[in-house]
Amino acid sequence: MSPKGTPDPEYPTDPTSRGQRSDNRTLISEWLSMKEGKVAHYVWNRTDFDAVDPETTDYLMALFEPGDLRFEQERDPALDPSLVESTEKAIRILRKNPKGFFLLVEGGRIDQGHHASRASMALHEAVALDEAVAKGLELTNEEDTLTLVTADHSHGLSFNGYPFRGNSILGKSPLYGRDFLPYTTLMYGNGPGHKIVKNKRPDIRKVNTKLGHYVQQAAVPLDSETHGGEDVAVFARGPMAHLLQGVHEQSYLPHHGFTRRIGIGATFHCTHTFSRACTHTHTPTTLTTLLFLITAALLTYTLH
Repeated sequence: MSPKGTPDPEYPTDPTSRGQRSDNRTLISEWLSMKEGKVAHYVWNRTDFDAVDPETTDYLMALFEPGDLRFEQERDPALDPSLVESTEKAIRILRKNPKGFFLLVEGGRIDQGHHASRASMALHEAVALDEAVAKGLELTNEEDTLTLVTADHSHGLSFNGYPFRGNSILGKSPLYGRDFLPYTTLMYGNGPGHKIVKNKRPDIRKVNTKLGHYVQQAAVPLDSETHGGEDVAVFARGPMAHLLQGVHEQSYLPHHGFTRRIGIGATFHCTHTFSRACTHTHTPTTLTTLLFLITAALLTYTLH
C-alpha cells in the first residue's frame, strides 16, 4: 500500500512492517483523492475505527496490520476490532445504498491456522466467522438479501479416536495406539506436526493439547499442511438460494450465485422474492448479497 521503506503507523521501528512497493505509489492517499466529494475515511487502529459513524460515511478503508491480521486468539481487542465488528460496520455503511450492495467477508486465518497445523487457532477463527455470519443475518432482511457461506477448499484434517461425550475437540482420544501412546482427537494427514524420535511418536500424556500454539500430530512430515480434495459445503439463504441446492461444479457458484445476482451479464427476474417462476433477463438486480468465504484474510467493502 505504500512505497518501499515507509514506516508502518503502528510499528514505526519495525523494519519488517515497512512498505514494499517499488513503484513509489501510496495507494491510501490515491484512494482518498479519488473520493472527492464523498465522506471517506482511512483508519489503522481501534480508536479511529470506533469513531467512524456509518450513517455519515460513504467509504471506509481499514488496515489494522501491515500484513495478515492477528489470529483471533492473539488479537488485542483494545487495538484491533474483531471480524464481527468489521462486518457490522461494513453493512451499516453499505446498506444506505438504495441500489443494494455486495459484501465479501473472508475468514482467512482459518486457512492459515490449518496450514500451521494449529487446530485451536483455526477453529477459533471459524467461530469468529460464524459470529460474523450471525451479525450479517441480524442486520439484513432475508426477503431482499442473499447470504452465502462457503469455502474454496478443505484441509487434510480428520476427527478420530472415539472420544467420549463432553471430551474437548482439542483433547486426546481415550484409546491408545498400538505403541501404547495417546493421540489427539484432531489430526492432519500431513504437516509440521509429524514427529518421530527413535522410531516412536511423542508422548503427549502430560502435554496440554488445547493451547493455541499446540501443533497437531500429522502422518506425513511437511513444513506446511496441504489442502484437501473433498467437496465443500455451500449454505445459502434468501432470494435465489434454491439455485444453489444440491451438488455443483465450482464454476456454477460464481455464475449463478454472484454474477446473476449483482447484474453482471444475464440475471434472473422474479415477481416475488422467493418465486421459482423466474424469467431470464438482463435487468440488474437491486438486491443485497452477502458472501462469507473461508479463505484469504481480507474484508472488502464494495458499493454497487
